[in-house]
Amino acid sequence: MAKADPKTRLRNIGIIAHIDAGKTTLTERILYYTGRTHKLGEVHDGEATMDFLPEEQTRGITIMSAVTSCEWRDDTINIIDTPGHVDFTIEVERSLRVLDGAVGVFCAVGGVQPQSETVWRQADRYRVPKLAFINKIDRVGADFDKAVQELRDKLAATPLVITRPAGQEDGFKGVIDLLNMRLYTWPDDSLGAEMLEGDIPEAFREEAERGRRDLVETVADTDEALMDRYLQDEEIGVNELRKAIRAATISLKLVPVYAGAALRNKGVQPLLDGIVDYLPAPPDLPPIEAVTAGDKPVLIEPKDQDPLAALVFKIQMMEQGRKMSFLRIYSGRLREGDEVVNSRTGQKDKAGRVLRLNAGKRDRIPEAVSGDLVGVVGLRSAVTGDTFCSPERPVSLESITAADPVISVAVEPETGADQQRLMDALTKMTEEDPPFKLKVDSDTGQTVISGMGELHLEVLVQRLGREFGLNPRVGKTQVVHRETVTRP
Repeated sequence: MAKADPKTRLRNIGIIAHIDAGKTTLTERILYYTGRTHKLGEVHDGEATMDFLPEEQTRGITIMSAVTSCEWRDDTINIIDTPGHVDFTIEVERSLRVLDGAVGVFCAVGGVQPQSETVWRQADRYRVPKLAFINKIDRVGADFDKAVQELRDKLAATPLVITRPAGQEDGFKGVIDLLNMRLYTWPDDSLGAEMLEGDIPEAFREEAERGRRDLVETVADTDEALMDRYLQDEEIGVNELRKAIRAATISLKLVPVYAGAALRNKGVQPLLDGIVDYLPAPPDLPPIEAVTAGDKPVLIEPKDQDPLAALVFKIQMMEQGRKMSFLRIYSGRLREGDEVVNSRTGQKDKAGRVLRLNAGKRDRIPEAVSGDLVGVVGLRSAVTGDTFCSPERPVSLESITAADPVISVAVEPETGADQQRLMDALTKMTEEDPPFKLKVDSDTGQTVISGMGELHLEVLVQRLGREFGLNPRVGKTQVVHRETVTRP
């Protein structure tokens, strides 16, 4: 019997949402319940594993997307926790460019909020299959059904409710699994690690049966063979439904929906099952399109024996000013010491260390294979969006584009002696952050930095102090605009 491809046991997913919907809190629970961490880190305490920058810990928000991995039911899940603030939308853009699936987190009170729409459309543009997690069911004003309806109305999605809440607000008891028709509850003293299964109480049975009928009908709508059986009132088994849900999720016809309250440690394990059951592994997706040096199209498949093709989706400056490139490997293998070609510049670089990433921590590994998300030190010519490939097959993958900056400030060093240090530090930051731009105004001689918003620039100025020991003077913000003649 042929051995199963280990890549079928890999999921590369992102957690995407509006600011404060609970992305990082959900990610902390996922890491805790999968055994990756042994302590629940809370965002409001500044102790979240994924928010490891001091600027994130003081503000209680995610600023930089962070990569980590964990194991669930023998599958490996690589997770990127992305920011929800509009100023850092490039972090979501470049993460979605390299991910195979995403979990959209929505507040049960706020529903689909403006930045939720933005990130969802970014995922649609890259044709990323998605699950939805309706969070904060325990909050006053929570309305699960309204949030699901907003997925239809605002995001043009076809939601498929897999788990729905048993009670809401302070009456939130647990979640009802509509596929298996079971109630899941979590004792408060177990921090959510212990999930109890039981019968659905009479008070919720009618609602659950209605939800189950809707689920079967919605799934049958996506599969002709199932629709025929549904119309003939034949029983459709749970495993058949799971298979059809997976196919419909990967083809973007359906969005499975889960309910829960991450901060109260409820509803996370069924979502983890959904990630493994319904989101795609690298071999489940169509081959990636690339072009050769002669502009001929070529398809890249996730095969370890093929020549290397990897995309740089992020740059981060490490200690001592060294550069770490975050790579998604689409085909081939990358080992320490391999010589690779930057297809944009034609320059050859040597991969120094290959690193498995866990938020702020890094573990050295001998090699990475197709489907992996890794950090690589030593790619000196790398910028965000570059393709690195084997010298025998130079190819270029679709790059990553950044929006133009919208706001500018002038910065000047405290002393004349700091001028060159300031320019060097700002130049390094522009490599890390594509929407961040630097120029010297030819009229005034001022150094002007531009970004996506006041918070974006404020964080960058704070990093100048923390990472480079600089304390520049900052001018008033200027919003970028142009004037033109409108009439004779």
